[in-house]
Amino acid sequence: MYDRARGLIPGATQLYGKRQEMTAPGQWPAYFTQARGCETVDPDGNHYIDMSMCGIGATLLGYADPDVTEAVIRRVRNGCMSSLNPPDEVELAELMMELHPWAQMVRFGRLGGESMTIAVRIARAYTGRDKVAFCGYHGWHDWYLAANIPVDPSEETVDRLGGGHLMPGLEPAGVPSGLAGTAMPFTYNRIEELRAIVDRHGSKLAAIVMEPTRNFDPDPGFLEEIRELATRCGACLIMDEITIGWRLWLGGAHLKYGLEPDMAVFAKTTGNGHPISAVVGRRDIMQAAQNSFISSALWTEAVGPTAALATIRKFQRVDVRSHVARIGEAARQGLKELADRCGVPFGATGHPALTFYHFDHPEAAALQTLWTVRMLDRGFLVAGGFYPTLAHEETHVEQFLGVCEPVFQELAEAIQKGDIEPRIGGPVKHTGFRRLV
Repeated sequence: MYDRARGLIPGATQLYGKRQEMTAPGQWPAYFTQARGCETVDPDGNHYIDMSMCGIGATLLGYADPDVTEAVIRRVRNGCMSSLNPPDEVELAELMMELHPWAQMVRFGRLGGESMTIAVRIARAYTGRDKVAFCGYHGWHDWYLAANIPVDPSEETVDRLGGGHLMPGLEPAGVPSGLAGTAMPFTYNRIEELRAIVDRHGSKLAAIVMEPTRNFDPDPGFLEEIRELATRCGACLIMDEITIGWRLWLGGAHLKYGLEPDMAVFAKTTGNGHPISAVVGRRDIMQAAQNSFISSALWTEAVGPTAALATIRKFQRVDVRSHVARIGEAARQGLKELADRCGVPFGATGHPALTFYHFDHPEAAALQTLWTVRMLDRGFLVAGGFYPTLAHEETHVEQFLGVCEPVFQELAEAIQKGDIEPRIGGPVKHTGFRRLV
């Protein structure tokens, strides 16, 4: 099926991160027929416990959460599209304002990348400025990929300089060259980089865009000075909560850190895998959306808001953040202890609720691929990280660690004998953007 897709769909999948080549080329089960809790079933009937990215972080409650699913099915049976608007979106707007007392208005979309673009469009409409300073990953749209277009063609791009903001090997083909110089990156916890941008471009900055956190907590005073710099130069401060949002705090990580942005953007986990996104913000800034054209027919369907209401209400009833932190910590500590016993150079970084794995070895990609392949044989999906869900229990972690032990022993043996790649039985995973032919 994946081979058929490669001939029909450019890049084979709709999300780069779901390409088979990113995990175990030729061996990763690229498709599913069922997904419930933390288990998924492929078209051949193989069952897997998902100890990987779990819907690329979209299903914080677990696959097909019964409360969310019941609400969605009820909505679908009653009709999810009409010439009129769904009342669910007004109820959702009121709930979002209740959770974000600093904000007064919200616009809804369906996707994370598009909602980041909505937020940047609103900031540009409000300020009358063009330039954006950003930190981290924010999607595939032109405003963001413009960072990889050199102002001077003789200069290196951000990607080639190893800035870490765009995927290695990804050229901004199709992005208008006229956008060069409109997007300027800075590094998390390096406030001096943003100071330099504000000193040079502050009067032309429409927005400062960043995640409140991804891999680690902010240094003391870092977010506070970000807020101060944005206020001083008149730029809108936009918090991207698409990936981290709801994992660390009800309403987003910016609330955990006591930060009041001008806008915050949510998607993914907000509907537990059903398409819904939101841009919440201050009334004066959000009203600038009226001066621009921001509109889409499918932003008015009813499933997204219905799913979001059911998901957020469950977040309010159940302490999801403590559960996923506990599960994530148990998995990473267990793996570290196992790696130490077996002599495997393994490490884990990030928040326990958003863990990333790495092997400190010249053949790190091959080690990751071999681990993935061997775990598939044992009924587990394993990739470069683990996004735990409410559906994961301690028993899943215990099973996972139990079957990992002989695999880590093999990894240690492969390192010692220098035959990691031949054991894989196929190609090594990709580590950057590469075209599929």
